[in-house]
Order: sequence, then structure tokens, then C-alpha cells
Amino acid sequence: MSNEELLLKALSTVKYPGFSRDIVSFGLVRSATLESGTAKIQLAITTTDPQVPTELKGNVESILNEIDSVSNTEIEIAVSKPNSTKPSPADAAPATAQSLISGVKKIVAVASGKGGVGKSTFSVNLACAFDYVLTETQGSSAVGIMDCDVYGPSIPLMMGVRGRPTIEGESLVPVENLGIKTMSMGLLVDENTPVVWRGPMVNKTIQQFAQNVNWGNLDVLVVDLPPGTGDAQLSLAQNIPLDGAVVVTTPQEAAVSVTTRGAKMFEKVNIPIIGVAENMSYFLNPATGDKEYLFGSGGGEKAANALDTELLGNIPLDASIRQGGDMGIPIVKSSPDSESARAFYSIAKKIVQKLS
Repeated sequence: MSNEELLLKALSTVKYPGFSRDIVSFGLVRSATLESGTAKIQLAITTTDPQVPTELKGNVESILNEIDSVSNTEIEIAVSKPNSTKPSPADAAPATAQSLISGVKKIVAVASGKGGVGKSTFSVNLACAFDYVLTETQGSSAVGIMDCDVYGPSIPLMMGVRGRPTIEGESLVPVENLGIKTMSMGLLVDENTPVVWRGPMVNKTIQQFAQNVNWGNLDVLVVDLPPGTGDAQLSLAQNIPLDGAVVVTTPQEAAVSVTTRGAKMFEKVNIPIIGVAENMSYFLNPATGDKEYLFGSGGGEKAANALDTELLGNIPLDASIRQGGDMGIPIVKSSPDSESARAFYSIAKKIVQKLS
């Protein structure tokens, strides 16, 4: 374990004053280094309460002094005031989306360390499966999907949504189709316009999606992450209060290795991994009914074991899944009785149970 990991692990036990969530998952730790026994910590918070920085500094010092390799501490806390000039109890909260995405009960990220594993296809079908499962269990459902794959926004195509989001006051209103509310960069730029942005622009976009989109009341918001562990992933972890992440992989070793390594990012920012889903697991031969493992087998289970989590399920390699995405009607909606749709239902049920 590196010095930074050691410090972050300790800091993840420090709760923000008045909250049950820690300062690492809130995204308040800007840097953490250990040099010659001196732990140097930089925090950034937003508050009007003068007692919060003092209390926070004392709690951090107390935790760090319990580490054997730490003999001294240097803690810097940058304090900024909320944009609103009207004080309120929420002023004491960190500058995250915890108090900004009002009405959203649960937020689930779908991630992969590697591109090409069908993560976005999985995301749209998972959102539709949540809609089905929640309607079945509670009589109604409200589900949304946030496409944070800024450079390759494919969710609008797969969900069959067109046109621009409308604006109410200072907020964007998601576009809705098939009972799912959708927000994506693909709805804000021309179809053939590439998004050529550096990290700060990506971070700003994700902040806007978190703070300036009126989702209304949602049972679940599915967040489709870009592959990898870059600016978008870290910004999302800092700006959106995720209840957990689902990691998508395919069976072959190349995908499992990269996916497992990338998923460990969530451990660093204290976001629980709900489980692993193995996509393109097998091809169901229509002539014989046999399962043919074209990309090998066992990769999802291997990734789940490496991440100390559960294998949520296996999604078959089905041409109908691809066709549904191309036509803008996910297979969960177009063929709800198919084996592929049932696989998504099973995964959605497990996630709902875990979140409950």
C-alpha cells in the first residue's frame, strides 16, 4: 500500500461534521502526501459555519496521529462560501451533489475499465429492467439515465430519444422515451460534431449534469460512465453521491484484467462496488439450444473474486440486443420475454435488493 493510499484509507474514516459520509467520498481531499514522517493534507470545503474547519482539522489530526509512520501533520483547509447569500442549514454541507440532486433516491454508476465491453448497451437495458422490476414490486416506477460518456455519447441513439432538452428556469429537463428520462451530451451537440475537450471542460459538464438537471422524483438514476479512470470518472465520484457501481466486463482475460484494475478506483473514493456483470457471456445456438462460449468463460466470476464482490449475472451474446440498440428500443422493452431480457431483470432485482 502506497503512502497516499495509507493516508486516504485513514481519512475515509473521518466523517464530515453533521453527515454520515466521509470526507474522501465527498471529494474534499485535494492531496494527501507523507514526507519524512509529515502527513501533508489539503482539503477544500464550502461552508459558512466557522466551526466546521476547526472541527474537521481536529478530527483529521486525531486520525492521522494514530498512524505509526506519521510523526507530524500539516493540514490546509481552503474554505469557500456557497453561491447563495442566504444562510441555511445546507450551507454546512460539502459542495457535492448530495443536496443538489433532490428527489433522486438511488444513484447507480455503470463502469468498465475497458472500452468495447458493451457498457452503454448494458446501461440502457439495466435502466429499462429497473423500470420493469420496480413497477412489478411497488406498482410504479421512475427511472432516469445520465450519459456521462462525454466523448462517445451513445445513449440517445440506444434510447431512441431525439431533440434538445427543454429549459425550466435554470435547469435542463431530461428527454423522456419508453418511460425513462435521459440526459446526454449527445442531446446538446450536433450529431456529427466531435467533443474535443480537455479535462476541466469534462469536469464542468458533469457538474452541470449533477446540479442543473431537473430529474424530478426518481427511484433510480443510472449513470453511464466512460471507460477507464480519467477526469470524468473522478469528477463524477466527487460531484455525484453514488450509492454504488456495477462493473461490466466480458469473459476474456484482456477485458477482465483491465476492468479489474480500473474498478479499484472506486475503492480509493469510497464508493461501494455492487457487483460485476459479465456481458457477451455465451452464444445460444438457435439450432441446438447449446451455449457456445465464444470468448471463453469464467471472466466475470474471476473479476468479482478479485474485487471481493458478487457476480450479478451473465448476459448472452445476442444479435437482438445489438439490433435493439440500433433501433432505439432496448431488448428489455422490445422482447421482454427473451432470455436476454430475463438476464437483465435478474441483475436489476439483485441490485434493488442490495440497495434496499
